[in-house]
Amino acid sequence: MTTATLTAAPRRSGAARAVGDGLVVTKRNLLVIPRVPELLVFSTIQPIMFVLLFAYVFGAAIPLPDGGNYRAFLIAGIFTQTVAFSTGATSVGLAEDLAKGLIDRFRSLPMARSAVLVGRTNADLVRNVFIVVIMSVCGLIVGWRIENGLWDALLAYVLLLAFGYAFSWIGAVIGLSVGNAETANIAGFIWLFPVTFLSNAFVPTAGLPGWMRWVADHNPVSYVASACRELFGNPNPFPIEGAIWKSWLWIAAILLVTVPLAVRKYRAAASR
Repeated sequence: MTTATLTAAPRRSGAARAVGDGLVVTKRNLLVIPRVPELLVFSTIQPIMFVLLFAYVFGAAIPLPDGGNYRAFLIAGIFTQTVAFSTGATSVGLAEDLAKGLIDRFRSLPMARSAVLVGRTNADLVRNVFIVVIMSVCGLIVGWRIENGLWDALLAYVLLLAFGYAFSWIGAVIGLSVGNAETANIAGFIWLFPVTFLSNAFVPTAGLPGWMRWVADHNPVSYVASACRELFGNPNPFPIEGAIWKSWLWIAAILLVTVPLAVRKYRAAASR
């Protein structure tokens, strides 16, 4: 008589389990894109419209102090605005999952609590990669160029994507705090417009009133846009001293606040 020996599956550590479960949920969220391609199409059209609108309609009316190429100045600001707008997609996606009861289904599975949030933010990060590539091509068409070499440009792209990832966690907090996708759509975008426009993303801040210029100069969007112009070698009138490391400091600060807050909100929402 032969006795089968059963070998228990090795247990994964908490961190490994969270990473593995997060990747599974990331794949689930990415599979939605081919099934609903309109989501990616419209999120790509908006930044392209901003590039064309500012470059060709407002560009002639917004001279730079040093006489530089406004279109080359503009693109880093459009990049920064676009990745920041990933906040809205994250907040709406989580609010929809919550309203449809999908969060409750995930909660019944043997998976890490953070996996739903990690999966959502990771999927939005991948989507941002695609959008930034499309925008780079659009920028090249209107006259933007990378002047500082490959490695500085790669660092600029990494900075942009990290900034978008940090902002997507703000979206996670918003999406888990409101009752439905419609409210999340409004709450996820309404604060982004003053944050992005009250910055140096589109115009130099020198012409702003004193208090408003101080706010704009200390805006994380201004730091990231100025850092990317520095790294790309684009026109950067009134550069912000230490913009690169200050941008990373902002990213770290946002993540330190929003990640634990989002996890807490998720636990509260899942236990309702």
